[in-house]
Amino acid sequence: AQLEESGGGLVQSGGSLKLSCAASGNIYKIYAMSWYRQIPGKQRELVATIDSEAKTSYSDNVKGRFMISMDNAANTVHLQMNNLEPEDTAIYYCHADIMTHVPDTFREKYYWGQGTQVTVSS
Repeated sequence: AQLEESGGGLVQSGGSLKLSCAASGNIYKIYAMSWYRQIPGKQRELVATIDSEAKTSYSDNVKGRFMISMDNAANTVHLQMNNLEPEDTAIYYCHADIMTHVPDTFREKYYWGQGTQVTVSS
């Protein structure tokens, strides 16, 4: 399977951006999809997660401003980011827990996207 992200860019403080991540390949089931972010020199941190039952969770520093959603038909996860702050500037990575199916084989594996830059100017 592969993950392809889109939607990053430059926005002013207080603005909004929407990130998308489409999963493709021999997908049998997506157990969960998440967004992480990483600032150079710092550890990658979990931002938001949505599971196959549409349960969501958020880090405290984005709760109330970001919303994660899933388009199951398109195997795509979205992250709507509102009221962005300069501290949200980072590379955002999509992560997925996917079971793939090729003839006679089921395999569960974690996947990462290539990352998309989000820059919030003050």
